[in-house]
Amino acid sequence: MLSSWRVQQVAQVVRAGGVIAYPTEAVWGLGCDPWDSTAVYRLLALKQRPVDKGLILLADNIRQFDFLLADLPQIWQDQLASTWPGPNTWLVPHQNRLPEWIVGKHSSVALRVSDHPLVRDLCALTGPLVSTSANPAGRPPALTRLRIEQYFAGQLDEVLAGALGGRKNPSQIRDLISGAVLRPA
Repeated sequence: MLSSWRVQQVAQVVRAGGVIAYPTEAVWGLGCDPWDSTAVYRLLALKQRPVDKGLILLADNIRQFDFLLADLPQIWQDQLASTWPGPNTWLVPHQNRLPEWIVGKHSSVALRVSDHPLVRDLCALTGPLVSTSANPAGRPPALTRLRIEQYFAGQLDEVLAGALGGRKNPSQIRDLISGAVLRPA
């Protein structure tokens, strides 16, 4: 594990409105505080991604999403809990509890509880993070720190060094209500 001091440093950058890059299970991610509209719009501009597409929220444990999940039927809560932590992103109704810069034009929000140790340590300090692949729209996701520097030289507030989690593909995306798989594993 990277020193807790380093994770604490990066968490302070996030809390101060910074945009960061960090390793995830399969690719490098970009992240920021989802409640900080300035940081989220800056991240979207770096990615050249329209706000109406929505973003994933990433957490270290399911309890960080209690404000969204508490009203869901227990069977759905159990289904989420049985697949987390892990490479499963679920589209969950947000019930207008999240800002438009996170949900875009959607009535659901993408949620994942990571099993990557650095991500979990970071989210334990910051709460949920925005998570999106670290690449400009239309370019391949970054698989190395060098690619992060090539894509975003000097534009990020911090890069949390570490290894990717060893998965070949980004997380599967499924709709909680319909069960439809929108992106296979």
